[in-house]
Amino acid sequence: MDKMNKEMLISKSKDIRTNIIEMLYESKSGHPGGSLSCADILTYLYYEKMNVDVNNPKDENRDRFVLSKGHAAPALYSVLAEKGFFDKEELKNLRKLGAMLQGHPDAKKIPGVDVSTGSLGQGVSNAVGMALGLKYKKSTAKVYTVLGDGELQEGLVWEATMAASHYKLDNLVVIIDNNGLQIDGNNEDVMGVSPLDEKFKSFGFNVVTCNGHDFDEIHEAMNITDRIEGKPSIIIAQTIKGKGVSFMENEAGWHGQAPNKEQTEKALIDINN
Repeated sequence: MDKMNKEMLISKSKDIRTNIIEMLYESKSGHPGGSLSCADILTYLYYEKMNVDVNNPKDENRDRFVLSKGHAAPALYSVLAEKGFFDKEELKNLRKLGAMLQGHPDAKKIPGVDVSTGSLGQGVSNAVGMALGLKYKKSTAKVYTVLGDGELQEGLVWEATMAASHYKLDNLVVIIDNNGLQIDGNNEDVMGVSPLDEKFKSFGFNVVTCNGHDFDEIHEAMNITDRIEGKPSIIIAQTIKGKGVSFMENEAGWHGQAPNKEQTEKALIDINN
C-alpha cells in the first residue's frame, strides 16, 4: 500500500475511534467493544476501497455496504460523518429520543446507510439479495458486509451463505470481525463456531484471512477478492474487541457498556498516543 495512503488511514482510524468514545460517553449507552474492533475495516472500506459518493449517495453504480452487526453502529456513524454524509454534530445526539442516529442503523433516516440492521443474521441476508439483484442488472458494483463472529451462531447466516454460493455471487465480500468475544463471554464457550475457514470453504466461498487492524494486510486481502470469479469471498479478519483502548481490549464486559467521564478521558489518551 502507498505510504501516504496508509498514514492517512491510520490517522483517520484514530478520528473514528475518538468519535466512537465521545458518542458513547454522551449517550451513556451503546457498544464500544465491537465498534472499536471493526473501526479499521470500515475506515479502509470507505476511504480506500468502496466506490461511494457523498454527493450522490443513491447512485445506482455505487458499491453497497451492510453493517450486519448493527449494534456496532457508532463505528459506521463515525465514518459516515467523517466522510461528510451528514454533519458531525449529529454524533452528539446518538440514541437520544427523536434523533437521527439511533442504536442501530436506519436506512430511511440516515444518509449513506443502505440497509437497516440490528437483528443478527438479517444484514448478511440482505447483502446476498442485493448482490443477486446487482448481478441480474449486470452491474459492476460490489456489496461488502461486516458480520460479528458471535453473529455466526445465527442460522440465517448459513442460509444466506448457501444462497451466495449457489448463485456464484463474486460481487459479494463478507468480512468477519473475528474478535472472539460476545456479550456473554468467549464465543467458543457460548456456541463454538470454529473452524471458520473450513466451514466457509465447504459452503463454496473463497476464504482469505488477515489482521483486521493492519491496513497492509486488509489491502492485500481485498485485492485477492477482486481477482476471484464465480464464487463469493469471505475475509476472516482477526481483530481485538475494544481495540485502541487499553482497558477495553479483549474484555467482554465492554461489549455494551458506555464509559464514564474518567474512563473516557483515559480512552482518548490511549487512542491518540
